Amino acid sequence: AGLGLPVEDAFPSKLEGALKAKGISAKISNAGVSGDTAAGGLGRLDWSVPSGTDAVIVELGANDALRGLDPGVTRTALDTILRKLTARHIAVLLVGMRAPPNMGPDYTRDFDATYPALASTHPVVFYPFFLDGVAADPKLNQGDGMHPNAAGVEAIVGRILPLVEELIVRARAGRPS
Repeated sequence: AGLGLPVEDAFPSKLEGALKAKGISAKISNAGVSGDTAAGGLGRLDWSVPSGTDAVIVELGANDALRGLDPGVTRTALDTILRKLTARHIAVLLVGMRAPPNMGPDYTRDFDATYPALASTHPVVFYPFFLDGVAADPKLNQGDGMHPNAAGVEAIVGRILPLVEELIVRARAGRPS
């Protein structure tokens, strides 16, 4: 959603700009809601992903882990989201999250297994960890230590861009994966 950042520095805006710089025309809408859980994303899926949408980047679950929600609940919500988008013939980039280490080894193991398991059973493009290269780096995060700052968003966009390009190719080919 871009918590703590001006709209022009949030992930959707920066991603759209990076694609444009590569000569790829894509309209990116920000359907993120700060503080949302996977179940919350599922609850608003039908109206937040309107008819005519070609592709969706699903990046939900961080707040589930921060709240210590049952990883099974998160997995079920994400699984349902992926099934619904696939049924609508919408290409999907599933972006994983990781549990914070203070949640304990059992929770971390169960939560972190969610995204690879879903990626292996759904026709999605998969990026294992949204905050790869950014998490825990104070130069790339806001003062809360959790949300990326503008430089962190730039780093994320740079890392995820090849998979977004793959998503666009799949969407333009008219197949969900």
